[in-house]
Amino acid sequence: MFTINNEIHQWILLYAAGINLLALAAYGWDKYCAIHHRWRVSEIMLLVLAAIGGSVGAIMGMRLFHHKTLHWKFRIGVPLCLMLHCLLLIWLNIHHII
Repeated sequence: MFTINNEIHQWILLYAAGINLLALAAYGWDKYCAIHHRWRVSEIMLLVLAAIGGSVGAIMGMRLFHHKTLHWKFRIGVPLCLMLHCLLLIWLNIHHII
């Protein structure tokens, strides 16, 4: 039997896995489009994906595809998002919200 707290953890894990996979795929797709001179994923969309929880996937995409690694918005913004997500999870855990 699941408790409410356990169900919340499951939803958080599912969301985190999904948004990070989506961010990784978006960075990969944008790199592919850049190489093949196709319509690109906007920088705002890539940053939004990192900001709404996909920072790990975004960092993995930047490293794996060698994409957006020279742009200061991404070199600073994406790790900053990851740091803020970690601080948020710690705060939520300390206050027994999750």
